Amino acid sequence: MYVILVYDIKSDEGGAKALTKTFKICKKYLTHIQNSVFEGEVSEAQLLKLKMELKPIIREDRDSLIVFKSRNERWIPKEMWGIQEDKTSNFL
Repeated sequence: MYVILVYDIKSDEGGAKALTKTFKICKKYLTHIQNSVFEGEVSEAQLLKLKMELKPIIREDRDSLIVFKSRNERWIPKEMWGIQEDKTSNFL
């Protein structure tokens, strides 16, 4: 399945740590395409594992995370404006 994952981590006490951990976990499964936005093909099992890893990191009272799911990337037409980041720049 093709997913787009978007998160918003509040920058308060503990926010920086949650942000770093969330970014690293998402990067294990998906491609970083923009600040706090990832996309990519994953299996149901990989998505479940991703969610299980993120669950203890995302602070439900302060942060948010949205996962858009589709059977295939072609069902989500993408329109990009402005600077497009290089998907191969996956180094931390």
